[in-house]
Amino acid sequence: MTQTRTVLYIEDDIASQRLVERVLQSRGYRVFVASNGVDGLRLAKEERPQLILMDINLPGMNGKEITTRLRSLAHFSHTPIVALTANISPGSREQALAAGCTGFLTKPINVAQFPGQVEAFMAGQIESLSPEEQSEHLTLYAQSIVERLENKVLELQTANQRLRELDKMKSDFIVLVSHELRTPLTLINGYAFLLKDKEKAFQEVGLGDAAYIVQGLNQGIDRLNDIINNIISVSRIASGNLDLSIIPVNLFQLSNQIVTEQKKLSKERQVEIFLDDVVNQLPKVDGDATLLKLAFENVINNAIKFTPDSGRVTISGRQVDNNTIALMIQDTGVGIALENQRHIFERFQVLGSIQHHSTSKSAFQGGGIGLGLAIAKGIIETHNGRIWVESEGYDPLNHPGSIFHILLPIKQARS
Repeated sequence: MTQTRTVLYIEDDIASQRLVERVLQSRGYRVFVASNGVDGLRLAKEERPQLILMDINLPGMNGKEITTRLRSLAHFSHTPIVALTANISPGSREQALAAGCTGFLTKPINVAQFPGQVEAFMAGQIESLSPEEQSEHLTLYAQSIVERLENKVLELQTANQRLRELDKMKSDFIVLVSHELRTPLTLINGYAFLLKDKEKAFQEVGLGDAAYIVQGLNQGIDRLNDIINNIISVSRIASGNLDLSIIPVNLFQLSNQIVTEQKKLSKERQVEIFLDDVVNQLPKVDGDATLLKLAFENVINNAIKFTPDSGRVTISGRQVDNNTIALMIQDTGVGIALENQRHIFERFQVLGSIQHHSTSKSAFQGGGIGLGLAIAKGIIETHNGRIWVESEGYDPLNHPGSIFHILLPIKQARS
């Protein structure tokens, strides 16, 4: 009984995979297919094919590198490995043969001739180079490997640096959450302790009822709710589960509501919040009023936070075109370093050392867990808008300030 001949085809293009597989199977071959070099090497070791067809331009390890790796394994030192590629640039054939390929075929294949070509290589046909060609193209191949290795090292260095940054952000986030939670929990625990003995509590606070104590408890509970809601919001944004309840939204009324709610904080800090009347002339936008309010609040709160006492935050706007409006939130704060401007909208991103972190929501550069701007970005982008920041840099002495730009479409696409 004749043993079925086996072929391994390493190719990332599905159409090419199916064509070669069908043509060879119709001639009695057993065909294994791999879409990348790692899977190809694994299948080669498991199935021990009698011939390997190899695309050259593969993701990850390319075909020449896979061939060189296979030739280093004892079982594949003489196995026919045939390059099958659409790459016919000068030197491609020679480099493939110098890397260890037995032959070189081009795509698209000639369906009538292809089985005979495979049979010839399986029977021992070898395409060879002269010693001079082999030496020349082996040198070029070695140089290309070193160049790819250099690029991979640079990619790994960049990836490792990013992983270190993410690991630091994770560690900082844990510290910040612990810090943020400790303040409201202390409030709740302290006032709850006083309530254990009503008479003692009333004597200590000098009141005839528990209103003062209840107010303290509510402050702690509200702060906890804010932290938890921020974490839930950013989780929904990350998972793509932020559903919008679209209605026409008046941005002036929305902004004015935020300004009114921020009066106590702005008064404490003596930071003026100015809402330009031009915003009142802008058309309503399709949006989720609750979520847009949250996004604007986070940006405005951030502006107040990084603006020193007696500073100013200005909210203005303009209509860009028939279906786009722009809002600008400008502050007279410390500004943002150029290298940090692309990071501030990332989750858990906190500028500066967390050793100086304060849980005070009203103090200059006060508390937060690094979610506010990430939430704002997620909400704006879910509305098919954009948000970015402009600042000349960070300068705590001269206060160059920052301008946050928000673009929103007037009308949302209807499904």
